[in-house]
Amino acid sequence: MKETSHWFIFPAGLTVSPSRSQFFMRESVSLSCEEDDSSAGWTLRRNTTGGTRTQCGDEWGEAAGSICNMTYLYPWDTGVYWCESREGASSSSVQLTVTGGSVILQSPVLPVMEGDDVTLSCWTKTPPSSLPAAFYKDGSLIRTEPAGNMTLQQVTSSDQGLYQCNISGHGESPSSRISVSERITTSPPAASISPPAASISPPSS
Repeated sequence: MKETSHWFIFPAGLTVSPSRSQFFMRESVSLSCEEDDSSAGWTLRRNTTGGTRTQCGDEWGEAAGSICNMTYLYPWDTGVYWCESREGASSSSVQLTVTGGSVILQSPVLPVMEGDDVTLSCWTKTPPSSLPAAFYKDGSLIRTEPAGNMTLQQVTSSDQGLYQCNISGHGESPSSRISVSERITTSPPAASISPPAASISPPSS
């Protein structure tokens, strides 16, 4: 199973590493509140079936400054995570899903831009990961890909929905939502070019 090792930066200062929303049980993840204003006192919080607005270090996770390290994830860690300032301001939230099953779907966590290509990958807990996988949207089969990767080309709002994958003999992944944001384009102002003034010399006497 291959994945990028870089930190993925979400809007409003929330970062997640590795950059995915689905995890196998007993994997680990690090979340960080990027502090543009260190005086704001950002804290990582979550809503799960076990509690609401609980903060990192309060019976879950290990807080190290603005970073929250979660080791040995379990299904009850599934929930919504966000950063909250001392004054109560909140960052964008991220849905994390932890499964005790054998298959996860690798998909974008945040909304993707209209017109972008989006690749979904179906991973198994044990090698090999590049197995044939069937991909579903809102419960309906899209297609089966021989290597377990499916690319949605030039996505539009019609591509929004809940996605899931299934690998025969291994099982199915949890569902993850893909949202598509409208691409806002602005045209640069037209350049105003004045013709050079003509240089006229007086006639010589």
